[in-house]
Amino acid sequence: MAKRYRHPIAYRLREIPIRQIKIWSDAQARKLDKSGIADLAKSIKSEGLQNPPMVQKNGKNSYLLMSGQRRLAALKRLRSKKIPVLVLTRKTEYELQDAKAASVIENIHRKNMNVKDMAAACSFLAEKMGKSKAAQSLGMSMSTFKKYHGFAGVPEKLKDLVPKKISRDQATKLYLIVPDISKALKIAHRISGLDIPARKRYLEALWYHPNASPKTLMKKIRSLSIQQNISLKLSKGKSRGLGTQSRRQGLEPQELANKIVSDWLKKRGY
Repeated sequence: MAKRYRHPIAYRLREIPIRQIKIWSDAQARKLDKSGIADLAKSIKSEGLQNPPMVQKNGKNSYLLMSGQRRLAALKRLRSKKIPVLVLTRKTEYELQDAKAASVIENIHRKNMNVKDMAAACSFLAEKMGKSKAAQSLGMSMSTFKKYHGFAGVPEKLKDLVPKKISRDQATKLYLIVPDISKALKIAHRISGLDIPARKRYLEALWYHPNASPKTLMKKIRSLSIQQNISLKLSKGKSRGLGTQSRRQGLEPQELANKIVSDWLKKRGY
């Protein structure tokens, strides 16, 4: 559980030797995007450090980094000897787990964070503060959070059906579509008798029609099985836009494209 504070966060601005800043072990193991750090270093060099990293005392001449790992890496790249920091007061110091959560939230909002890192971050936050609070902290809907959280966030009862009844990916997608675990378990047993392509089509139909009856869904997957694949050619700008929107909605670009086309056709009565 995260520690609750009665006092608002307070800090003082200080300049300290950069070598005195320590990074907790989990963060040291995190791989930072080198090109992103290089760009950040250029920005700091030309515009200055707009937002100093946050630290707290960790013994004599030692400070533990609370947030700002990328900024610290950029300043090290610039060979800075000293660095301005925000030093938390004793009344508002973080516990280590809270520091990790704060750092993860900061990093998860950076651009181009890959899906694997996003999943690891969501898993960490779900463990430390619960799924609902973690999703809220990240500004995500619960469905988007679960999309990134992936198989780690699937309830144990549904995990127990993997791989005998359904696959890992199928369990993840099913729970994303149907958060009610009792309903999800019934559907998992129902589709376990289908072949793999039919399961995929069933889940696709369920995604677009979550309240449809099993009989209706079976009709839809038979319809999906005879549909043709249609390729779309997009301009570079439109392609980038699709990628951006798919990341925001927690979908693969192909899934979002399918949804856009399906919604467009539905509005026109097809």
